Amino acid sequence: IPFFLQGSPQACCSVKELDVFNRAREIKVDPDKPLEGVRLAALQARKTLLVPTPRLRTGLFNKIVPPSGATKEILRICATSRGIKEYSVPVGLDGKARVDLVVVGSVAVSEKGWRIGKGEGYADMEYAMMVSMGAVQEDTPVITIVHDCQVVDIAEELLGDHDLTVDYILTPTRTIRTNCKRPKPQGIIWHKASYLCWHYEMLEKIPILKHLRYREQQTGKDVTLQDEHSDLANAHTPVVLNEKAVAENTRLQAAMNSAQIGQHNVESDSLSPRLGGSGMMTTVYVGNIPPSVRVSELKCALREFHATPLRLNWQGAQHRAFLDYKDKATAESAVSSLKGLSLRGNTLRVELAKNQRNKGQMEINSQK
Repeated sequence: IPFFLQGSPQACCSVKELDVFNRAREIKVDPDKPLEGVRLAALQARKTLLVPTPRLRTGLFNKIVPPSGATKEILRICATSRGIKEYSVPVGLDGKARVDLVVVGSVAVSEKGWRIGKGEGYADMEYAMMVSMGAVQEDTPVITIVHDCQVVDIAEELLGDHDLTVDYILTPTRTIRTNCKRPKPQGIIWHKASYLCWHYEMLEKIPILKHLRYREQQTGKDVTLQDEHSDLANAHTPVVLNEKAVAENTRLQAAMNSAQIGQHNVESDSLSPRLGGSGMMTTVYVGNIPPSVRVSELKCALREFHATPLRLNWQGAQHRAFLDYKDKATAESAVSSLKGLSLRGNTLRVELAKNQRNKGQMEINSQK
């Protein structure tokens, strides 16, 4: 997003003249440099300021929390990229955010409200995710801050139904109300999720996207990705696959099926035919499991987020479970993947278990 030093403060300052800004209590502002003045205005007005997490790696929002009694200079720091790092706390998927105003950066924008971003689709996806979370409504206004030279004619046929439009354009010399009638994204369009760089591999890098997909899948929504549609449509086409990954996936799937149709020991449910290796494994603790959740629901979530353990120790009465992984790296990857996972309204507590033991020896003893 281009930064324009001359005129940027004036364009940002004009946001304070808008009723939609003055009425807003919770504002989401992109972390782009040209929007720094808007973030400062929000903090000075004592509004709740949300910024997207960098490339959505750890969640959707961070909330800027200035220290008690912050001076004007401290607030200025809070509005910068440095402040976002030093004075922010993450907002989880169930954080119940209610955004009253959205401010985004743009590469170009038209007076009709058509917008072009950097091309990676983060602003569009962030808005769609906010819709899915219930954080924005149909009438939530969207503002962009640009230089006058960035206001250009844009052909409507360049836009897709996933593209975010804007209601206000603020420049150093003008405040443009677009009266845009084009509907904004109504949520994540999963079957078009690869229209930009959003495809199945992105789910591995953006845990919150995986969680939203899983949550919407649980409600019965079609969350099939375009990549998956293509795989089905081209099933007759030879594809070169990673044989090791396929073998591992087949083994784990077979183990899961075996566990589901075989004899169950609910307190110690083995998901793998053998523990393998030296038997030294790493355990992940999963807590805050709702009483109504069954072990099968947790298994389904583990498979969905590619965090299937070698063994699952289910302790439903204590609202917890322990997941055994082959090594620490695999366990840490599972923790990262499952971060923020919610089942039946409860955000689960997922972390490495405090006491790591030789699970292989425990398994040997349990079979004697």
